[in-house]
Amino acid sequence: MSLELIIAGALMTTLTGYVLTGVADFGAGAWYLAARGRRAPAQRAFIDRALAPIWEANHVWLIVVLVLLFAGFPSAFTVIMTSLHIPLTLLLIGIVLRGASFAFQHSDVPFDERLHWGSLFAVGSLVAPFWLGVVLGSVAAGLPPSSGSFAQRYVEPWLAPFPLVVGVFATVLALYLAAAYLTVEAQDGELRDEFRLRAIAAGIVAAGLEEALLLLSREGAPLVWAGLTGTVWGVLAQFTTVVAGLAGIACLWLKRFRWARICIAGQVMVTLWAWVLAQWPYLVPPDLTIYNAAAPAPALRAVLYALGGGAVLVFPALWYLFRVFKQQAVLGDDAPKA
Repeated sequence: MSLELIIAGALMTTLTGYVLTGVADFGAGAWYLAARGRRAPAQRAFIDRALAPIWEANHVWLIVVLVLLFAGFPSAFTVIMTSLHIPLTLLLIGIVLRGASFAFQHSDVPFDERLHWGSLFAVGSLVAPFWLGVVLGSVAAGLPPSSGSFAQRYVEPWLAPFPLVVGVFATVLALYLAAAYLTVEAQDGELRDEFRLRAIAAGIVAAGLEEALLLLSREGAPLVWAGLTGTVWGVLAQFTTVVAGLAGIACLWLKRFRWARICIAGQVMVTLWAWVLAQWPYLVPPDLTIYNAAAPAPALRAVLYALGGGAVLVFPALWYLFRVFKQQAVLGDDAPKA
């Protein structure tokens, strides 16, 4: 197995980790906006308790993604950071706004200011996954060469139907993942039912958007369209996604929350990896593959050694963090406590 393939696999694995954890955190924060009426304080307090121990740790995945892209595939990193600097800047603003608002919300401030920071936290949690989706959709659609006007280089690659709908899809997916995860952590039966219904609704919308994206990819991302519709594995991936999605909705309806979480996480993983395999071996269509965009072999070896050393330190720490603060989320049953 080549070094390029190993680093590319590590890049996608860490991106998957970020989507399943960090993006789900965005969705939990965005559900702040749905907290209304007499149940609003209980819903917001529950979301705070669920996020507080792990929301910063989950961004470790994003940091590793950026480091692997920068060190392992510098040509692709340069093209992405240059052509997509506008949506990337907006993504960064959303992440910073979210983090600062969460911190200020839990500082020693008056109650009305706390609500103000909570609203900003929710807005940041909506902004971040949208622009992350726009960036990923733009990469799938392909980025232009370095020549051309300002609009052709820095606006048109992302201001198009396919990337924008990917942004909406990523936002709904964040809401879907978060609601499904929160049903597992809720100890109150009423809270579980509230987030169960939200997860079902978000899942139905996400399914519709996923089908719309497949149709849009015919013109907006031809490599993705060809890979998903013109190959046996592509059709199989679509079938697996549908089955996992239906199973997740069914488990939510039947209140089998841990199984629902597994099915929904599997659905997201298959969707993400199907996109990658559909445009394989391109990192950034139409020119950059994992081979011609890769750093020299000595640099890739250094990245691999650093990745292995970091994994030895990070994975036990993450395991211990979740073991201490998220035991109910990992081992909890499907019956709320009285």
